[in-house]
Amino acid sequence: MHKEVNRTLTGKIGRVTGTIAPGTLGEVMLPFHGGTSAFFAHPFDKTSVFPVGEKVLVIYYEPPQTVYVDELPEVLRE
Repeated sequence: MHKEVNRTLTGKIGRVTGTIAPGTLGEVMLPFHGGTSAFFAHPFDKTSVFPVGEKVLVIYYEPPQTVYVDELPEVLRE
């Protein structure tokens, strides 16, 4: 039996508020339920480092408060 995947945050753009790196527990702020919420964050590829202030893309959401993120693609950068 497959675990149901929650995709409510997949594809959202967030702002790093606590450095995300391998072996650490980072933090990212994301639009959620009409506001903005903090989520624990890990690098999706398990090797990348994202400093505070960088924008990232949510690849996978693990309820209740954990996301896996990757570099924001060039097409989505301002």
